[in-house]
Amino acid sequence: MIIGIPREIMHDEDRVAATPATCAKYVQDGHKVLVEAGAGEGAYFHDEQYAQAGATVVSDALAVYQSAELILKVKEPQFNTSLGRHEVDLMRPGQYLITFIHPAAPSNHEMVGNLARRGVVAMTLDGVPRITRAQSMDALTSMSTCAGYKGTIMGCNLLPRFAPQIFSAVGMIKPIHMLVVGAGVGGLQALATGKRLGAKVFAADIRPAAREQAQSLGAQVVELGVPDEAGAGEGGYAKSLIPEHMAQERAALAERLPEMDLVFLSALIPGKQAPVLITEDMVKSMKPGAVIVDISIDQGGNCALTPPGEIRTLHNVHLVGIKNIPGLLPESATTMFAMNVYNLVHYLLKDGRFHLDDRDEIIQGILTTQGGQIVHQGAREAMGL
Repeated sequence: MIIGIPREIMHDEDRVAATPATCAKYVQDGHKVLVEAGAGEGAYFHDEQYAQAGATVVSDALAVYQSAELILKVKEPQFNTSLGRHEVDLMRPGQYLITFIHPAAPSNHEMVGNLARRGVVAMTLDGVPRITRAQSMDALTSMSTCAGYKGTIMGCNLLPRFAPQIFSAVGMIKPIHMLVVGAGVGGLQALATGKRLGAKVFAADIRPAAREQAQSLGAQVVELGVPDEAGAGEGGYAKSLIPEHMAQERAALAERLPEMDLVFLSALIPGKQAPVLITEDMVKSMKPGAVIVDISIDQGGNCALTPPGEIRTLHNVHLVGIKNIPGLLPESATTMFAMNVYNLVHYLLKDGRFHLDDRDEIIQGILTTQGGQIVHQGAREAMGL
């Protein structure tokens, strides 16, 4: 198969879908790899390294899209300003795409519909199920690790105050209070990072196992009042709550937000829009200069005011809606991501061709568009299909 690796075009996105090491693996497996010139520069992987690994470095994105049978990307297709065309329009019927699509997010609905109309067979990496045999393919977990670490650093950088307890000649300065909502992989990494930076850490999660893990990292658990059986879904993920329980969760968070300096939001429901847990009135109740880092923004965000792709200050609170926080840690993030993608491609390809068995739990989770239709269940629900 001919595999194409275009350069990412999102602003400040320095990751790339393949490293020289994974390109060498694809070539060893019998595939041809096309890499757009400069695709890896932001992550400090250079064209000559790709060439030495057996890849063919081509001059521009058009050459990649025109020749490749499979496109590997990091971020969802976007408008390419240098070409004056959307990346979806560079693709053709029957071409395969593997990337983070986040098809349930409202901002991506039009793009997903266009992928279907274009006849692209698109697969989304955020749909890889959290099961044992898919662990090595789980790019979402890898990127959540990066986002938990880097997002906490970013949040502390925006704070107008010290994070740790400080002793000085004029007295003691107390440590910040940090609340993590959603103690999954990203949230746990955020807790660990906040703890290392000297913050007093708190955690809120509707899953009992996640709360236990947060406690093991030294976090004080914020009780949300949601029955355990209502919050824990398959594979360790959270599941959607009924309106009554959502109201209970918001009320519990509203009580604690005024004392928090840094709030890290990472509550997600697989394949669906992120639940809105913090309203505008709740933001208004927070300390002046407080920070909210919302890494669930790719799926809509946990805070009603989070600005997609931006950092903005509203009601004296810094709101971080950067969509590619792992991209700010490009070398480490690329190394992890590229290996996850290689493992997935290796799993999906048999004798150089795709075999997409819809009975396979992994394929059920990732398949987004096929045969001119949107087949991703979470996307269909979010679109009202």
